[in-house]
Amino acid sequence: MSQKKKFCTGALLLLLCWLGGQVLGEISDDFSHCLDFFYNKTPPKGIDAAGYQPICQRYKNLYHFASLYHRQSRAPLYSAYRLGIADGKRPNNTWKYEPQLVFSRASSEMTPFQFATYLDQNVIESQAMSNDYRNSNFTRGHLNPSMHQKTKENRQATFTLTNVVPQRAGSNGGSWNGLENEVLKRFKAYCNGSMHVITGVLPYESEPLRINNRVSVPEYMWSAYCCPSNRSDLPAHMQSFFPTHAAVGRNDPNSGEEIVPINVKAKASKRGYDVRRMSLETLEGILAQRLAMSVSLFHGQCQ
Repeated sequence: MSQKKKFCTGALLLLLCWLGGQVLGEISDDFSHCLDFFYNKTPPKGIDAAGYQPICQRYKNLYHFASLYHRQSRAPLYSAYRLGIADGKRPNNTWKYEPQLVFSRASSEMTPFQFATYLDQNVIESQAMSNDYRNSNFTRGHLNPSMHQKTKENRQATFTLTNVVPQRAGSNGGSWNGLENEVLKRFKAYCNGSMHVITGVLPYESEPLRINNRVSVPEYMWSAYCCPSNRSDLPAHMQSFFPTHAAVGRNDPNSGEEIVPINVKAKASKRGYDVRRMSLETLEGILAQRLAMSVSLFHGQCQ
């Protein structure tokens, strides 16, 4: 063993040493390396960047999507991606973390958790850990879902904890999953070319809810898509869904009904996890009110 490797200790230091000491960090104030995942190469406007970290999600030396991560909440505000038709099955969920959130000169590649990682205090303090979700009564809810990605590597890349939030099973495996499938069907049937998707969260207005006293739980999920080129023969019932559409879903069955009403006729397992479909403008109005920011998700409203 070389003298340099001999003195490497800790998961992140070991990683740095194995990469030869000279590694390229990707900590940045913008998404300049991954603008292709935003419509017209333009990230959402109006979001105050204080406390947020743009992440160009990189895996196997390729960029796969983009996330805006909130360090204090240890959770993303949103992930942006280009929707693709999966060429295979959902991969095994090997969860990964982001070394670039720990040290500015660490690897910009997401890295699978290993035993030593769980003991590295620098990793623990910088982001969510798999252990945070244990016995929490919350699932790991993808913002960029794996089955919205074309290749196996694309899908594997979605299994980073900087792309997930604590999501109730009734939402993640029920109504929100139904929305994801619905959007995919519209893309296949009516969208010509690319569909850009941004999926994010709304935190609680009052006292934040956290799992393990660390990771912020959203009160609502939201999503919007932009399909700038669609079929010219859209059926009448589909015309209001293009070029943009949006939705907000409940992640708390006990929340009020001001944003998303409850369907009392829904099955017991789905009741309280309703999803409200809406226009892009309506969603941006909700985001402006709840985040106290004037938000524009797609450049030129996807026109």
